[in-house]
Amino acid sequence: MTRRTVRGLVPVLLAAATLTGCSSDADSDGGAKAEKSAGTPAVKTAAKGGTVGGAGSGCELPVTFDLAKDWKPKAVSVDPDSELAELGTQGPVTMVCEIDAKPAGHIGFLRVWQGKDKGASPRETLESFVKADENSSKAVYKEVDAGKPALTEVTYTLHSELMDEDRPAHAFALSTPGGPVVVHLGGLDSAEHGGMLPAYELAKKSVRLG
Repeated sequence: MTRRTVRGLVPVLLAAATLTGCSSDADSDGGAKAEKSAGTPAVKTAAKGGTVGGAGSGCELPVTFDLAKDWKPKAVSVDPDSELAELGTQGPVTMVCEIDAKPAGHIGFLRVWQGKDKGASPRETLESFVKADENSSKAVYKEVDAGKPALTEVTYTLHSELMDEDRPAHAFALSTPGGPVVVHLGGLDSAEHGGMLPAYELAKKSVRLG
């Protein structure tokens, strides 16, 4: 399995400006109403091109989910004693896998983060994850009833100082026997984020305990 260290991540993170996970106060009522009134169209789900999470998949995780075609997963190892450890930590979770969209023609990543608090609910984990980033705002949380593991999803706005713009971000969380897992989608800008949403939807709809 190929592993990417946090130090190796830094140039990619600066170029894509996608590591920031999220933070802000939840705005579940107002944000949801605004979203409905705007008539946000449903996002299509990408066709399956592979699966990540199992042995030999690029990242061994406590969950598995389907990947869109040409998205490439790599395991991430965060050294807690490294000066760059904070780049691989977001609130209560640590990055364990990044799935690169560049081979599929997009600039951005799906990133998987894992925590150790077995008692934390998906909602609590996401709220802490979001609040750990001072650049986010307008977070909207919702429960996802998929008939599988219980999921909580957040959509929010993230300000990119590099691109000097506000752009959307999505993440979902679920509980596993080993602790909570967060799957987060960023992107270089709003257009890239929108282009990658079908791959995120595929991951969300197919996720299951490993």
